[in-house]
Amino acid sequence: MVTTSLVEHAALVPVALLLVLAGCTGTGWLLLRRRPHDRRTPGALALLGLLPVVALTLTPTPRRAFETCAVQLSLPSPGSVELLANVALFVPAVFFAALATRRPVAVLLAAVGASAAVEAVQAALPALGRSCDTNDLAMNATGAALAAALAAGTTALAARRSHRRS
Repeated sequence: MVTTSLVEHAALVPVALLLVLAGCTGTGWLLLRRRPHDRRTPGALALLGLLPVVALTLTPTPRRAFETCAVQLSLPSPGSVELLANVALFVPAVFFAALATRRPVAVLLAAVGASAAVEAVQAALPALGRSCDTNDLAMNATGAALAAALAAGTTALAARRSHRRS
């Protein structure tokens, strides 16, 4: 259902990715400005950001997946719906986890490991109806890197602005 919706509105997928990035950044900026020492709120938002990851990657589907993994690497383009959706998938969880921990590199590495684990589970359990694909891992890692970089930048800017006001 989600994939069909995305394919039917392929032109909106890049816009949705930009909105996810902007929404996370704006929310993070406000959190850091209003509550600079609060780690619980971004932590809770990071956990909420994991819900779509689990729902879209590990819940069973009615179809049966291939027994092998697809090994390929494609670059995202505005029309590549699935690739862009995979870029966006880990963004909220990684962004807010990086704000909560103030360790964007560690969060990035954990996200790449989590994405690899998801692909391994999909490969090991074909009954889920999910296909293991190296493109998914690469695009999830790309989105996680974007989110970690945005979180680091947002944190640095908020700290700099706060320091200037003091």
